[in-house]
Amino acid sequence: METLQLDHQTGGVATLTLNRPEKMNAINSTMWKELLEVFSTFGQHDERVLVITGAKGEFCSGADLSEKSDRGRTHQLDRMHDVSKVILALHQISVPVIAKVDGVAVGGGCNLALGCDLIVASNRARFSEIFTKRGLSVDCGGTWLLPRLVGMHKAKELALLADVITAEQAERIGIVNRVLPVEELDAFVDDWAARLASGPPLALKMTKRMLTDTFSYSLNEALDAEAMAQAVNFDAEDAKEAIAAFLEKRQPVFCGR
Repeated sequence: METLQLDHQTGGVATLTLNRPEKMNAINSTMWKELLEVFSTFGQHDERVLVITGAKGEFCSGADLSEKSDRGRTHQLDRMHDVSKVILALHQISVPVIAKVDGVAVGGGCNLALGCDLIVASNRARFSEIFTKRGLSVDCGGTWLLPRLVGMHKAKELALLADVITAEQAERIGIVNRVLPVEELDAFVDDWAARLASGPPLALKMTKRMLTDTFSYSLNEALDAEAMAQAVNFDAEDAKEAIAAFLEKRQPVFCGR
């Protein structure tokens, strides 16, 4: 691929690197297309975890606004529909996705990170819903994600004022899971990815899906979804393996069935 690098490690972990360092990994039309290709097909083979990061000490500076395009309204609406397909494909990845954030994560880059299941950031990472400072409104799913993550009033503060916040501030308001010194970032994410990859794939996928969908459920619907998922788990080989491993005082080996 021209703008992305996808590396598969042993154990089912894959790392996707946004690779336009000369533009602080800003997303151009080619990257949008390549992201859609990766997200739409990820997890169909043996992958169990996806880590998303950026090249050369930056995560993503958002959409590449220097890219020339026809400014017609119809063209821009079509372009935004293509962007929406990418974000929806990210949210539909069945396996856990970790954002490993160093440097800037602003605009579309910020919401790309927020669309992941877990965010681990270096202590030099910076986040911003920078859109209004560019004369734009929030996109890439930010209007859906922010109120669910931080509450409505904080979401409006972040979106309307478009301030840049530090990784520590992002952790404090619930956007980031962990903040680490930059020299510890890789090892920590590797550990989390390995732990997730060694877990029960079916149970993890169903748990992720139920949590992602939770705000569209009533309590009764959530309980029904949990019951259905648990019935599948109890009949699966992985649950039997987990119980056997517990009784035999050993680590389970999950096969995803």
